[in-house]
Amino acid sequence: MRKFDTKVQHLKYKVLREVARQAWNDTLYDNLYEIPKMIVPGKIPTMRCCVYKERAILEERVKIAMGGDKSNPNIIEVIDIACDECPAAGYDVTDSCRGCLAHRCEDACKKDAITFDHNYVAHIDKTKCVECGMCAKVCPYSAITNRKRPCQNACKVKAISINEDNAAKIDDEKCIQCGACVYQCPFGAISDKSYILDVVKMLKSEDNGKEYKTYAIVAPSISSQFKYAKLGQVITGLKALGFHTVIEVALGADMVAQKESAELAEKGFLTSSCCPAFVKYVKQAFPDMAKHISHNLSPMAMLAKYIKDTDTKAKVVFIGPCTAKKAELQLDTVKPYVDSVLTFEELQALFDSKDLEIETMEEGVLDNASYFGRIFARSGGLTDAVAQGIKEQNLDIEFKPCICDGIEECKIALIKKSKDMLDANFIEGMACVGGCIGGAGCLTHGPKTKSDVDKYGEEAMEKSILDAISMLK
Repeated sequence: MRKFDTKVQHLKYKVLREVARQAWNDTLYDNLYEIPKMIVPGKIPTMRCCVYKERAILEERVKIAMGGDKSNPNIIEVIDIACDECPAAGYDVTDSCRGCLAHRCEDACKKDAITFDHNYVAHIDKTKCVECGMCAKVCPYSAITNRKRPCQNACKVKAISINEDNAAKIDDEKCIQCGACVYQCPFGAISDKSYILDVVKMLKSEDNGKEYKTYAIVAPSISSQFKYAKLGQVITGLKALGFHTVIEVALGADMVAQKESAELAEKGFLTSSCCPAFVKYVKQAFPDMAKHISHNLSPMAMLAKYIKDTDTKAKVVFIGPCTAKKAELQLDTVKPYVDSVLTFEELQALFDSKDLEIETMEEGVLDNASYFGRIFARSGGLTDAVAQGIKEQNLDIEFKPCICDGIEECKIALIKKSKDMLDANFIEGMACVGGCIGGAGCLTHGPKTKSDVDKYGEEAMEKSILDAISMLK
């Protein structure tokens, strides 16, 4: 049974499914304006004030499912018409204000933004308030609260503000495209662009005998998804969609672990290169630290490069939990190797657009990597793999890792290291809490996903990194 964390995810999935279904049937542009009516039939709205507004928002969701605004380089987009239900952000005085005589809030405010009514109850003038928070700190009743929107709370790099129309606005210079705001917005007003049409086109062309083979490379976090079916059935389902071959990106992780451990021994200090959101964060917020980012490609790009070097007729589609991978796809260092990116949400939509019941299929086999490559999916997995790489290659270095679980921990570690206050020679940076298993493109998030990844790793036939990459020779 299909399961999603929220109804917002389910709605997004339904749009993706219908767009893909029409694309398979070559009827997308004929039925483009009918898709919202297919999802919300009749005249009774399911989530909005009226069915007309709901369908207008669905039209915007369809556009994003078809690739979104091509002039906007950011893969995260705001649907302005859907972003109108959140209260205004900023500091507010609540009913807890007792109208006291001390007026500490007034004394603390350097902008004269606080006034009092005839009952001595405080009020904040939003035109003067600079949101410093001093009034909230000194209030003895905790009567002043900082009302932040869910998207702003989710964005740990402070890339989201509110525009003049009271809708969320993304600062592309700060955004690391992790998708946290996408997952947390209760109204689905922020979404990631989809490349699902590109993938359908590839698979249809392959079926028509075009001169290439489409490879699906799947992130190791797939082991924690599609709970209603077995992993082997997911692999069979991918081939039923038309993919020529399915390979696990954990093999690319094994390749990265070997090279990154050697690079660490050579340079003495590194930050990891596997998480594109973390890499972008380092370059934007800590430019002086950028020189320490590992020069290795990510596991996705490393494996895709190997495939294309081996098979000149290959096209490669990465499938995983990460919205930032869609941004990584646009990099000049990655573009030659990876042709498209899908999230697990989008893969589920693809399966259902073809009415594939993968839970009834025979189990395929996915066995390309080691235990250490597979545990890259969770926080700490990369560190364990680098330690193993150092051990297997007998490298002369004392390994002092710092594991950063989420972008807030990354920020703290980078600040400390930049001030020479961190005794570590390797920083593992994961923008999503929990690692890749916490990615915005996951079908489900939960405490069991880590154990699912570890169990999947233990099932690997290859027990060492060298054993796994020896298959490549």
